[in-house]
Amino acid sequence: MTERSVRIAGGFGLFAGCLLLLEIPLWIFPGEPAPFHDAAAHAAYLADIRVVALTRVLMDMFMFIGMMVMLAGFRLLVQTVDDRYEWLGTLALVAGGVWWAVSLVADGLEGAAVLNTISVEPDPLITRTLVEGTLLIYNGAIAFAVTALCMGSAGVAILGTRALPRWLGVVALAGAGLCLLALPAMYVDVVDLEHPYNAVGWLPTIAANIPPLIWLLGTGVAMLR
Repeated sequence: MTERSVRIAGGFGLFAGCLLLLEIPLWIFPGEPAPFHDAAAHAAYLADIRVVALTRVLMDMFMFIGMMVMLAGFRLLVQTVDDRYEWLGTLALVAGGVWWAVSLVADGLEGAAVLNTISVEPDPLITRTLVEGTLLIYNGAIAFAVTALCMGSAGVAILGTRALPRWLGVVALAGAGLCLLALPAMYVDVVDLEHPYNAVGWLPTIAANIPPLIWLLGTGVAMLR
């Protein structure tokens, strides 16, 4: 029963990783957003990509469901292999739950910003307020802190129990370290959207997405096998 549960959880993890992979083009192809300080221009940009933006929110919902199931199975696997590390599996699951919860809050704010742009009397300032409310969550410090805890706990558990291939533990710890290095980006001005290191820069974006994506896909496949 344990083996079957772990395999099912691995399938959900692979599903979540594939959704995250498919979501990347939906952030790239709509083009560079208008500056946040130009409320009217940014509201117009969101109105133009409203279908894409809401699709990203929908994909996030199912992605986080898949991740929840996967980490529940990961905790079971760790506990079965070596119950001394069960608390780390639990910590990874709890930290992952907080990570998904705050990310879904950001999804809600983004969805509200999009809906405001297509209302009868859209208010660009309300749109700007809602969008800026997501900045410390989407690829931002709030998500970085709990993502680092989740990935770090999972990495130590993998290296300690050898329940999964060692390289997955290394990737998880590397992801945790990158998230911690990206935390100070919250102090950098976001006026320049092309700046590599700020709340919307490409360096924090890589830290928040690439290592977890590699870990999700790898762990999903390993748990399935």
